Amino acid sequence: MTEQATTPADEQFELHGQLVDSDMAYKVQQFYFTEAELLDDGRFADWLEIFEEDLFYFAPLRTNRLRRQAALSIGREGEAAYFDETKESLAWRIRRYDSGMAWAEDPPSRTRHLISNITARWQGPTELRVRSAFLVYRNRLQTETDLYSGGRTDIVRLREDGGFGIARREILFDINVLQAKNLSTFF
Repeated sequence: MTEQATTPADEQFELHGQLVDSDMAYKVQQFYFTEAELLDDGRFADWLEIFEEDLFYFAPLRTNRLRRQAALSIGREGEAAYFDETKESLAWRIRRYDSGMAWAEDPPSRTRHLISNITARWQGPTELRVRSAFLVYRNRLQTETDLYSGGRTDIVRLREDGGFGIARREILFDINVLQAKNLSTFF
């Protein structure tokens, strides 16, 4: 019996569901820290470039349910959501900020995105499933402050240039009713 040669893609696929190695984990963490920096610096057009063209950016509503009904507590695609966006709709929102017509962001908010608990697992030969926790502080004008906490689950593609591109982002807030006056912050 002869051994068949394996390619790096085959080896990665065999790791499906496994945590990435420490080198890849470091690269993923730096990618997410850079993303937070772009958002906090208000560099939204640059931030948009980290997303793939077929992006699905989704933040479902959640409800309080009994433990036996926990599976029903998070909304599904096609149901009401805080965000149900594509790369094109995010680009439209960013252009609107720059137009001066986004009153909720004029003057602009100051934000601080704290990203932690990043775990990356192989989803396929060129995709990762990355989970992270976030705490986002937002301040606008003198007295408006908002604090958001939650988690994100992303599908991240390895790009040919060695970078990463987010193809899907699901944002799950820890609270089921947001207290903010508006939801103009990106997560």
